[in-house]
Amino acid sequence: MMMEKVLLIECPDSKGLIAQITNICYKHQLNIVRNTEYVDPETGQFYMRTELEGLFNEATLLLDLDRALPAGSQRQLVDSRRRKKIVIMVTKEAHCLGDILMKVYDGSLQLEIQAVIGNHPDLGSLAAKFDIPFHCISHEGVDRAAHEQLLAAQIAMYQPDYLVLAKFMRVLTHDFVRLYPQRIINIHHSFLPAFIGANPYHQAFSRGVKIIGATAHFVTDDLDEGPIIKQMVTNVDHNYRAQDMVKAGRDVEKNVLSKALQLVLEDRVFVHGNKTVIL
Repeated sequence: MMMEKVLLIECPDSKGLIAQITNICYKHQLNIVRNTEYVDPETGQFYMRTELEGLFNEATLLLDLDRALPAGSQRQLVDSRRRKKIVIMVTKEAHCLGDILMKVYDGSLQLEIQAVIGNHPDLGSLAAKFDIPFHCISHEGVDRAAHEQLLAAQIAMYQPDYLVLAKFMRVLTHDFVRLYPQRIINIHHSFLPAFIGANPYHQAFSRGVKIIGATAHFVTDDLDEGPIIKQMVTNVDHNYRAQDMVKAGRDVEKNVLSKALQLVLEDRVFVHGNKTVIL
């Protein structure tokens, strides 16, 4: 049966790489539907994303690639038809969660929402409208480590591909983040690196900025400093009060998060150090 897969390659650049890789695909009688590549001029790192269709002998294909690629290469063959699974983590704000739920419902986002987990019960009714399991794991009365252990135990029941922090307003510790390296996606209500931390719109209002934005990024141990996936901005002016900026910012936040999810779902995001390459 014909299959569709995406070949992802990251390696040190060398002459003839594209020819070598495409010749191997030809040898396996695979059709290249779409191909994109990039070489970082500073690091000399080569990135390639190739959409393939055909009859796959995955083990032999990857072995042939290993023989051809330079030392230090990473390669992966992903089934493009498999829907990735996510668990969404929330607090009280509904706009990002609601946007994802609607886009999955109408097919705009091709993914499986396994569950929504909140540290408050407020959004349980919203998840229920879409028949998505909701778990309230309160942080009250327990320390941070104990709360995260409870979260991790619940998440482990679903084995998601990614965790999505849709306005989950708690800082995650190193012990939790290391459970899901490059698999936790956060939406930050600021055009990072400006106005990190809490209350960015009030910070922006105080500075009299003319644009506000939002940033979707992978979570690392460094608060709000993980590799950036997607950013967007909207124009504001002196007529905007702080609450007007909050309202405008929410629209940007939900759009940025859904666009970042789309890039990740399509396997377009390469992480190298604290930067991303989007193909």
